Amino acid sequence: MGKGSIIFLNGVTSSGKTSIVDAIQSRSEKFFYVVANDLFEQMIGDKYLQEDYWKYLSEAIWMMYHTARLFSDLGKNVLIDGILVERPELKPHYDTVREIFAGYPFDIVEVFCPLEVCRQRNRERHDRTEDQSDWQSQLMADNIHYSCSVDTSLFSPNECAEIIIKALATGS
Repeated sequence: MGKGSIIFLNGVTSSGKTSIVDAIQSRSEKFFYVVANDLFEQMIGDKYLQEDYWKYLSEAIWMMYHTARLFSDLGKNVLIDGILVERPELKPHYDTVREIFAGYPFDIVEVFCPLEVCRQRNRERHDRTEDQSDWQSQLMADNIHYSCSVDTSLFSPNECAEIIIKALATGS
């Protein structure tokens, strides 16, 4: 059995990653399981998140990556809805992710959206701070090698999904 594809959608909060995940799942001929920072954060009790948010979230994120790798080992395709931030608890985040997925069919997709649009989306959602995308963008890993990039301020989630599916199918 071959390894399943792993596609990491990397972007700040409200950039459109989850909407693209939904669109890929409905448009792609391949079936994808989804692992996401938010889902793994929910596995941690509020007490621990309040006690040391980054310590516990970082542990959950590493487990999320290993979960994605396990799915791939079982021949299952995986979408990762996440963000490569370089916090002390995660450094060197990007390099470690590359090591974890070395030898796997692994692609990182940049999900971009101008910060002013993300701020507006954050205000509309009411479940995050308006500036959350701003401070995440300042923590984002540098020099990431992306397989492709989409701008959710220019394209709908379905259009972004189509761009990603085509780019990864052709390797461009």
